[in-house]
Amino acid sequence: MQVKVNVLVGAVAALLSGVAMSQELVVKIGHVGPTSGAIAHLGKDNELGARLAIEELNAKGVTIGGKKAKFELLAEDDAADPKQGTAAASKLVDSKVNGVVGHLNSGTSIPASKIYSDAGIPQISPSATAVEFTSRGLKNTFRVVANDGQLGGTLGKYAVTTLKAKKVAVIDDRTAYGQGVAKEFEMAAKKAGAQVVGHEYTNDKAVDFMTILTTFKAKKPDVVFFGGMDAVAGPMLRQMKQLGIEAKFMGGDGICTGELPKLAAGTMGDGQVVCAEAGGVEGEAKKSMDDFRAKFKAKFNADVQIYAPYVYDAVNVMVDAMVRAKSAEPAKYLPELAKTSGFKGVTGVIAFDPKGDIKNGALTLYTYKGGAREQIAVVR
Repeated sequence: MQVKVNVLVGAVAALLSGVAMSQELVVKIGHVGPTSGAIAHLGKDNELGARLAIEELNAKGVTIGGKKAKFELLAEDDAADPKQGTAAASKLVDSKVNGVVGHLNSGTSIPASKIYSDAGIPQISPSATAVEFTSRGLKNTFRVVANDGQLGGTLGKYAVTTLKAKKVAVIDDRTAYGQGVAKEFEMAAKKAGAQVVGHEYTNDKAVDFMTILTTFKAKKPDVVFFGGMDAVAGPMLRQMKQLGIEAKFMGGDGICTGELPKLAAGTMGDGQVVCAEAGGVEGEAKKSMDDFRAKFKAKFNADVQIYAPYVYDAVNVMVDAMVRAKSAEPAKYLPELAKTSGFKGVTGVIAFDPKGDIKNGALTLYTYKGGAREQIAVVR
């Protein structure tokens, strides 16, 4: 008799276990960023932000439509290369991800977004700032940072009205991001009354800028603006120092990193660099960001570079939409994602406009002193 009871108990336990397993919902979140190449430090920073969000969501035991969700991160490397970016996007589509957070660069985010759109998969970029990313009418495309119009435009105005620049020189790296932010800077600086004494071009893998900078030196600009990333900006700053160019050096979020002083090899003067991060927190929200940075440091033994907290928020915003829709199916939660309004993240309150841009996006202006970033102001 006891044997039969034990068999019955075992059968019931197995049945209950099977029911529990059937109630578990596997949700795949894709992340893409450059985890190899010159800006791998930024891509890895973003990926760690995603990993932290996924770990915390699993620890919370989130339920979607009455089922306990198990979140899985599918991370891909695009090396900041558009071709590799589209390959990564196709791989994630084939893996049937429920949503994608990424890519880091505008130049990879834009071509990849068409692939996600065709597959009906929502995409939130934590850092792509090119206006084109959200201006093409794709219904699945969102971002949680301000765009180049706000970024470059604010810097252009700041160069003239605050730094009192009368002559500015512009360099861009011909990427979607670099060209976009440089164009907006140039237009805003001109509108504010500055003379643009030259606009030169390089690429995102260049290391020698002597010809460009020598040309600029003769024109004596008050500001040199660079549209590109920190891996190129560092050597450019070193060569400006070698040539004795004392102009202020300005750039967007691509140069506004903790690594820039190292890449410039100690050649930056205090206050010489002014840059803007396409996001920003102030007031009560600043504590949330400070707490996140401390948690990130404790978890990964690394400082936040720039956009890890925006990745973290993007993952959580996506999951919040799934919870509200009671479904992780892209077609079902996408309408809820588009209606996001008032989500309180570590980077501030997130709400999307009809294009998928963040409403009332903030910018944070920084300079560097003693080899460390120092905040100047948060502007909107």
